[in-house]
This record gives sequence, structure tokens and C-alpha cells, in this order.
Amino acid sequence: MDAFFASVEMRDDPSLAGKPVAVGGNGERGVVAAANYEARKYGVRSAMPAVIAKRKCPHLIFVKHRFNVYKEVSQQIRSIFLAYTDLVEPLSLDEAYLDITENKIGLPSATLIAKEIKKKIFEKTKLTASAGISYNKFLAKTASDMDKPDGLYVILPEEADIFIKKLMIHKFHGIGSKTAEKMNKMGIFTGNDLQKKSLEVLSFNFGKAGKYYFDICRGVDNRLVNPNRERKSISAENTFSKDLTNLILVLTELEKIASTVIRRCHHSNMFGKTITVKIKYSDFHQITRSKTSPTFIKTEVEMLEIIKNIFLENELINKSIRLLGLGVSNFEEANILKVQQLTLGF
Repeated sequence: MDAFFASVEMRDDPSLAGKPVAVGGNGERGVVAAANYEARKYGVRSAMPAVIAKRKCPHLIFVKHRFNVYKEVSQQIRSIFLAYTDLVEPLSLDEAYLDITENKIGLPSATLIAKEIKKKIFEKTKLTASAGISYNKFLAKTASDMDKPDGLYVILPEEADIFIKKLMIHKFHGIGSKTAEKMNKMGIFTGNDLQKKSLEVLSFNFGKAGKYYFDICRGVDNRLVNPNRERKSISAENTFSKDLTNLILVLTELEKIASTVIRRCHHSNMFGKTITVKIKYSDFHQITRSKTSPTFIKTEVEMLEIIKNIFLENELINKSIRLLGLGVSNFEEANILKVQQLTLGF
């Protein structure tokens, strides 16, 4: 979807049309959750502090998020996808992969199907979507970003190598700004430059991700569209109106966040073994620290005990803190237990 959260707000409030809009908090510690294309022209981006966003665009309009509405619209869009294929892998509320190799309507053209889906999404939601079409996930995802908003971009198999060779490295899906910066220092600016690096060089510099980079710059991505992709983490975070400066304040706030995370775990019936603490300091430096329990964490008390140990072992309060986050992961065994078949005695 195109600027999904902001587009929903503009749809529901026509007075916002043509104006720069950001979804999120506009207070001193607010953060932009999403920005429309008018706001992006000024350099406003998601995850940007509201203070910086307003500095870039003084007439920026902030709108409070309505996640319940976004979720409802997302479900409407999902129902459209499922009319064409059961192989739908959601990535977020506003994005999904579809494998339409064997589609329900028997159309031989992926481009025609994409056009139909875009048309039906607009008819049902009055929102625009952009589609990327190709023979694997990497290329389809990359294509979806090429012609926004309301775009439709196709990368045919015979065109893939030329497309990749010319593609700037920061536009590769899976290569973030920090990695792109590191690659630039290695003389890698385009897909063509990346193709010249051996698997050994990429693995040495980027670890396990090196194999992924080696493959995608050659148009290789064998990941299947997985409609049953398991959730890998449950988390929550909070940005504070005033910096936290001592352990008592930090633990008090972490108790509140832990309560939210545990509630979400029980709601999803998913319990993990690994707790990750995320900290963003007043200078915007960000770190994460994790600790794994031998058993699944099912109570707030268990979680807080691990969190206290993380802080005591790592001496994390060496400067004031503006954001705290908690995440639970390592669900693998829990999921196996959850779906274990019962043996009946007859």
C-alpha cells in the first residue's frame, strides 16, 4: 500500500488532501509512524523524531494513529488477495507476497492479475497500492518500490541481470543504510559492483548475510511464499517525555512495558525463552541486550527478573535514556508444543 497509515487518514478526512501529513505524536518526544508523499518531499520519514520532522516541514500536520482502523482495512485487502491465491504471506499490515503461479481464476498473466487486484483494492478501500512482479521475492519486492505511488513494475527473467547491474545498492531490499554505507566504502555502489565480489569476501565482511547478498545480485532467491510464516517476536516500547536517569525510574517504566508484552504473549498464546532490551539514549545512540532463559517465560515476574539481570550485568545506565523497549523471542519449541497432536487411547 502507498503511505498506508497516512493515506487512510487522508481518505477519512478530505481536508488533509494535498497537505503534508504525518501519523504519530507531535510532542517533544513524538515519533513519525508514517508520512504521506507530500511530507516526504521535505525529507520527513517514518521513525523520525517529531522535532526533526517539524524542523524539515514547519507546516506538517500530525494525526494521531488509529491502528484498529488500519487493521480493519488490512483485512479487507487480505480478502481480495485470497480471492486469487491461498499463497499469501503478509509482511505487515500494508504489504504481502503473493504466489500466483497457480491462481484461482486461471489467468496466465501476473501483470493482469496485479492490475485487477490494484483496481479492486481501490474500489473497496479508495486507497492506492503499488505492485512489483517478478519470478522471486527479492525482485518482486524491489520492483514494488520502483514506481510508487499507484505503481506497477515488472521485471522479466530475461531482464533481471541488466536491471540488477544498474540498481543502486541502497535500493536493494535487505540492504539497509548502514550496510549500504559499508559497501560504499568497499567500492560497491551498484549491483554490478556487488557481482564482482566473491562469496568469501562478502561472507567475511557481512557474516551469514554475505550469502544472501551474493545470491540476490545474481537474481537468485529461492525462498517460497509462506502463508503460515510464524511470528518471531512479541514486543512493545515507549518513548518518554523526560529522560530517565536512574535505575529505579528505568525499572518502573520497564514494569509497565513488561506488562504489555506479557499480555500480548497470553493473547497470542506464544511464550519465548529470550528477552531483548532495547535502549535509545538521549544522544540517539541505540543498543540492544538479550538474555535467554532455560524455560519459557510466562509471567511478568519472570520477565522482570531477567530484565534486572540484563541491566546489572551490562551497566546500561551510563547516560540518560529517552526510549525503552522489550521483546520476547525464541518461540520455536513453544510452537512445537502448541501444535503437538494428542494420542487417543483406542
